[in-house]
Amino acid sequence: MPLVPPYIEALRPYEAGRSAEAVRQKYGLTRVAKLASNENPLGTSPQALEAIAGSFKSLNLYPDGGLGLREVLAEKFDLKVDNVIAGSGSEGIMSNIIRAFLCDEDEVLTTEAAFIGFQVLARSRGVMYRTVPYREWHYDLPALAEAINPQTKIIYLANPNNPTGTIFTRQQFDEFYRHVPERVLIILDEAYFEYAKDNPRYPDSMQYRYDNVITLRTFSKVYGLAGARIGYGFAHQELIRNLLKVKLPFEPSTPAQAAGIAALADREFLHRSLELNARGLKYLAEGLREAGFSLVPPEANFVMMVLPSEQEASRIFESLLAQGIIVRPLRAFGLPHCLRVSTGTDDDNRICLEAFRRTLGNRPYPTPVSSRP
Repeated sequence: MPLVPPYIEALRPYEAGRSAEAVRQKYGLTRVAKLASNENPLGTSPQALEAIAGSFKSLNLYPDGGLGLREVLAEKFDLKVDNVIAGSGSEGIMSNIIRAFLCDEDEVLTTEAAFIGFQVLARSRGVMYRTVPYREWHYDLPALAEAINPQTKIIYLANPNNPTGTIFTRQQFDEFYRHVPERVLIILDEAYFEYAKDNPRYPDSMQYRYDNVITLRTFSKVYGLAGARIGYGFAHQELIRNLLKVKLPFEPSTPAQAAGIAALADREFLHRSLELNARGLKYLAEGLREAGFSLVPPEANFVMMVLPSEQEASRIFESLLAQGIIVRPLRAFGLPHCLRVSTGTDDDNRICLEAFRRTLGNRPYPTPVSSRP
């Protein structure tokens, strides 16, 4: 009998994007712009940094399991503490959902090329993992509704979606939800919520407080706390009660919780982050389109490029690396012919476009392709 189950043996571990230091050393560069991991180019909220430093004096004590952050979030969103969970990033809570709610005969349903973190977690449980294709790079919610069967237990939806950057609308979600049985748990992953929340077509899941919907959000993106690993979720108290049974007792850490609470209060940093992102998203999208590239309309803090082949995506990726620009190849997601480019500082965005143009020899991209999947 093998020591490792076959569904674990078949998994590939999550691979993070290239680090700036590794690229700097390999190519002998003095400046590197990391535009691969959808991180906040402004850094971290000053208030969060101050709170982290203040938390060090109590590192000899165990954390409170996220209770402090849960209380702050409950007050902010007019909920009970019993409706809130905190964890080590939204992926930590995803892991708890997989552990708490999936049985051997259950199935998971989502789109093809879903967020790679969820793919790894769901497949690690060894249950059936089913997908439906994108429809013009958006979730095909009608097709997902049709694919629900008696074994479907969890449906995973990311809105905005990573890696495509697209959203589904209020009307689309309302129609989809009509076809979802109460026994099916919907995960609404809103890691990029802050970037889309002002879009009137965007369905803020806090307006859908259904018994079988759990919202996941994170401090990793707009709040600049990716290294702290802090996230949270909202759901019916029965869902939260069962998640608390399987989560690690003392996560999140004391510094991470302190940072999250302080970041929520730093409205000025949030405003500057969103302003910079909106400017960068427009600049990158317009510049790449002018260069002849095919892009998916972005709604988060990155753009996804659709290229003619995996070989062409690899060629451009390697050329950019040599020039000190790190973007994200999407082969691991299931999209080997696509690249994802995060927004950066104004200077990062400028030198990124210059690097793309040098890669093309300052000529328009010769083989534009359809942005449809």
